[in-house]
Amino acid sequence: MKPNILDRPDILQVLFHPRTITRTPLPRKARDIDIKITPEVTIGCRMFMAGKEAPIIIFFHGNGEIVADYDTIGPFYQQLDLNFLITDFRGYGWSTGSPAASTLLADARILYEQLKKRLRVSGNNGSIFIMGRSLGCTCAIDLAALHNDEIHGLIIDSGFAETIPLARSLGLDPERLGITEESAFNNSGKIATVTKPTFLLHGREDQLIPLVEGEKLMVASGARSKEFQVIPGADHNSLIAVGGMLYFQAIKKFIDKVEGVSDWRRRRKAFKDGRQKKQEDTNGR
Repeated sequence: MKPNILDRPDILQVLFHPRTITRTPLPRKARDIDIKITPEVTIGCRMFMAGKEAPIIIFFHGNGEIVADYDTIGPFYQQLDLNFLITDFRGYGWSTGSPAASTLLADARILYEQLKKRLRVSGNNGSIFIMGRSLGCTCAIDLAALHNDEIHGLIIDSGFAETIPLARSLGLDPERLGITEESAFNNSGKIATVTKPTFLLHGREDQLIPLVEGEKLMVASGARSKEFQVIPGADHNSLIAVGGMLYFQAIKKFIDKVEGVSDWRRRRKAFKDGRQKKQEDTNGR
């Protein structure tokens, strides 16, 4: 694994806040999926199922959260006919190993490929949307950039464009530590290559990752279709508490819009193909 400047112990202790727990009981209509990253490392995921053909959100949480924290949140996605699949990081929840900046994105890439295979084998054929919150936005943006032609959309909750301002807000000295955007996450550079529909949500009162970081991501995004939802009165950890059901409905509206456009394009292509075939048949007579 390539060394990462962010893997210094003094950086890791502020970048990651893992909590380990034993596996919790499954909520209704949920199933656990364990993905082996290496012979020694297994990462736990939990899927809240809505339907085989329903859209699938693959979600990467924040640095102080674990899969089990979403046991009361997953059902809200199910109510809106959305499959919600949340993954942990190394050393979080019942996952093994220890978190590191050098493995964060590499693990996410393996998780995506393995989860996609598991989903298709189990008959889940819905469109895939990648979502990340806070630190998890780095995984989501990286995957969206790598699989731009494959995914249907990108959703970012409380994300950041630049690593250096985040490092400062965490009490680090980027210049002294030698942190640069190129050596860190480079979210703004990566999101510029994502052309699939993109939806960003941010709390107006966010002090950890200020609203301006979300605005920078919005500007940097390479998507023609992109939306930015600001939630008044919400800080970094209260978007759902403040936004309530409107938070989930906004995500559902975005996905429905993307799905509607995709369906229209499929129908238009089928119509054009049919008309072309009819013309060819006519010319062949």
